[in-house]
Amino acid sequence: MIELIGPFFRRLYDTRGLNFNVFYDGYEFDRFATGASNSLQLIFWTLLLSLAIGVLGAWAQSARSTIVRVGMDAYIQVFRNTPPMIQLLFFFFGLGTLTPTVDMGGYTQPLISAYMWAIISLGIFGGAFNVEIFRSGLEAVPESTLEAAESLCFSRWQTYLYITLPLAFRISLPALTNNLVSLAKTTSLAYVIAVPEMTYVLNQVWSDNVNVPEMMLLLFLFYIIVVTALASALHFLERKLALPGYGQ
Repeated sequence: MIELIGPFFRRLYDTRGLNFNVFYDGYEFDRFATGASNSLQLIFWTLLLSLAIGVLGAWAQSARSTIVRVGMDAYIQVFRNTPPMIQLLFFFFGLGTLTPTVDMGGYTQPLISAYMWAIISLGIFGGAFNVEIFRSGLEAVPESTLEAAESLCFSRWQTYLYITLPLAFRISLPALTNNLVSLAKTTSLAYVIAVPEMTYVLNQVWSDNVNVPEMMLLLFLFYIIVVTALASALHFLERKLALPGYGQ
């Protein structure tokens, strides 16, 4: 790829002074590609973890056990009411120091890397909002639907998994889309614990090459493209899964 676009950006630098060196310098391009890949993977795994927490948490809120319900409410209050950056720092520097280390042959390395802590922290943060989103969707499912499932001898878990959750997902999708898009943007905060995602990598590039405006523009465009693609995919899914009478 760099062989195709490199001459153009090199000429742009020579004639206009616009230094997009990540597109003509092999070393900087590798750094850029690694940062983009890490950012996309970070977004994917964070969103996936937040959705899993949302599904399980919404079910836990209706559990028969008072301890489970109170514990889930406490989790929601704690992680909704603290900034995600503070949570990242707490998980990495607070809990990270308590986790075991691995002997790598002359030096030790934390068992959980900064990348994994970012997924855990941001996934838990987004999951706290997803629990409430799924809960509102579950409460919107008509009582008659639940009675029909009960009459068919479905267990509580079967009713939740096969009936109420799919309907709740459709109802919750507009609000869920907003939260997932917001969470995707929040993953850029992972740079504060040195996760080599796009923000961190481009910060290194402009520090080495003093091309701050160009790299800031590139960073801005990267998140516009990624978040727009995510939002478009979720809106498409919303239209495809729409059911008359459920969330319309």
